[in-house]
Amino acid sequence: MEILIKASQFILSLSLLIVLHELGHFIPAKLFKTRVEKFYLFFDYKFSLIKKKIGDTVYGIGWIPLGGYVKISGMIDESMDTEQMALPPKPWEFRSKPAWQRLIIMLGGVIVNFVLGIFIYIMLMYAYGENFLPNKNVKDGIWVVDSLATKIGLENGDKILAVDGTPIRKFSNITMEFINGNNFTIERDGKTIEKTLPVDFISQLIDRDKKSRSIIRPRGPFVIKEVPEKSINKGAGFLAKDIVVSIDSVNTKYYDQVEDHLKANAGKQVTVKVRRDNETIDVNASISDKGKLEVVGYSVGLLDLERLGYYELENKQYTFSEAIPAGLNKSWNTLTGYVKQLKKIFNPSTGAYKGLGGFISIGSIFPSEWSSETFWNITAFLSIMLGFMNLLPIPALDGGHVVFTLWEMITGKKPGDKFLEYAQIVGFILLITLLLFANGNDIFRLFK
Repeated sequence: MEILIKASQFILSLSLLIVLHELGHFIPAKLFKTRVEKFYLFFDYKFSLIKKKIGDTVYGIGWIPLGGYVKISGMIDESMDTEQMALPPKPWEFRSKPAWQRLIIMLGGVIVNFVLGIFIYIMLMYAYGENFLPNKNVKDGIWVVDSLATKIGLENGDKILAVDGTPIRKFSNITMEFINGNNFTIERDGKTIEKTLPVDFISQLIDRDKKSRSIIRPRGPFVIKEVPEKSINKGAGFLAKDIVVSIDSVNTKYYDQVEDHLKANAGKQVTVKVRRDNETIDVNASISDKGKLEVVGYSVGLLDLERLGYYELENKQYTFSEAIPAGLNKSWNTLTGYVKQLKKIFNPSTGAYKGLGGFISIGSIFPSEWSSETFWNITAFLSIMLGFMNLLPIPALDGGHVVFTLWEMITGKKPGDKFLEYAQIVGFILLITLLLFANGNDIFRLFK
């Protein structure tokens, strides 16, 4: 059921983005009286699931869910209709239109993607605002929850101030900033320290046997969930939701402090002070030879941490006029972050190519339960990502056609149809190779 919910959201989001992207080509083509022969969601090799001809255009849904397209008369595109191109140009064909009109038609899809992403982010800011843990409110520093954090030089209690000189606003953004960054600044024991991220940080992050990207967390309390039947402390007096506040009179406000104290007193009897409801209770407990209380801990979320008084979250609501610059800023940060990641993917030494994913990866980022806020957040991100990817100067993508059209406008020389045909083939091969590699990564990770 979980997979079905994720897949349904993925298909819905993808379909919406494809239809609107193709509309971005379709509308200016019609405005410039250019014939559009097909308007398709998904690809229709050999046959279509649904199709209907209205006027000069066949509208339909294909059976291969790898994208969609509009087939514009007189244009070398993925249809590779060379027979049509061998005939004399007709007034309604793409190739007969002025270069500036062709440029607008080709940029239409990308523009729609960027505008859609910005619009969604603006509406999300207006409808939901922002609810997050400000990094400045993590006054006692971080909790190291992964060995990779230790490898890059982090310790419990460090305050992460900035990445590449840019101050961190949201605590939840730190790992992503590490992915995009090269160095970071921390405060430890009142001293400011500069550290460099390993070139292969992304590779190390991917190679871990963990689904979570997080290598650090805000420090939280040691909360007991249950005491197993075989625990040395079964019957000692611990109850569910007890919060460990001290061990042998040593204050242990945070989980990592409890762990350190347990390891230092392995095999001993101790007095554990716990907070239960509104009172404090002493429990005589044993520490195993491995430095454990042998209890199951409770994972405390941010809202609970705020309720317990550990952190103050920031809930920022926006009027519609305030949501516009906030949404634009979110869109810009999304785009620049994606460009930074793309640069690292093309640098083999970073190992970022291992994280390149296909449809399984994209589908997996949708939640297992429906959430309007999450769905539209992901859709906005994918829209901006799709817009940028289509703008890359690769033949077979909109950006490739834009480059050839700009070359014609600057030099006055139009590339020959044969050149455009061969360029389309090369671009298509590149895209198929990238598609196979990305989805191959997905399959490899599934087996791993």
